[in-house]
Amino acid sequence: MNEQALSVREAIVTRRSIKNFNGQPIEPEIIPEIIEDAVWAPNHGNRNPWRLIVATGEQYEELLDVLKEFGVANWKQLSDEDLEKQMKKFSTASAAVFVIVPEDVRQKERLEDYAAASILIQNIQLLAWDKGVGTCWKTPPFIDNPKFRERLGIEAGERIISMLQFGYFDTSPKAPPRKPVEEIITYFGSSEDEEEEA
Repeated sequence: MNEQALSVREAIVTRRSIKNFNGQPIEPEIIPEIIEDAVWAPNHGNRNPWRLIVATGEQYEELLDVLKEFGVANWKQLSDEDLEKQMKKFSTASAAVFVIVPEDVRQKERLEDYAAASILIQNIQLLAWDKGVGTCWKTPPFIDNPKFRERLGIEAGERIISMLQFGYFDTSPKAPPRKPVEEIITYFGSSEDEEEEA
């Protein structure tokens, strides 16, 4: 296990979404340790609006069969070689966490819960990165498939918002550009000042 002890800023700025994992197994205790800290995400009313389904080790191997069924089109017709290629997007990772939120009938609460769970997910990603573990937040179409939901044990009134993959990796992708701060900030009252000057 790689204990990096990054600063908060370092973790935020250096974290990357990892899509090419190297297949090295993750130690089974790492994900519960990460989640134990990640749940300190701010959430309105302290509702803790999330439930997590975790697959590591042998559980992840079993999950791969489910991911093959729902995530690889016409997998039964593929050659072993082609199936192996198609499964790489799942098989090189070594764990997955599905983040589930309640679908509150009240829009305000539903949006608050989704936002809080998104913060939880980023906490998980940053804490994993600090341990040298890569993650990738995925939302493949099959997470809304009723049969897939049934296989995962998702209840009525719940929504899967993330299939979060975990794994070790050999190289980190280059950072994609972000918009400059000047393009995303508008200072309060500045448009009125510009109109007065005109």
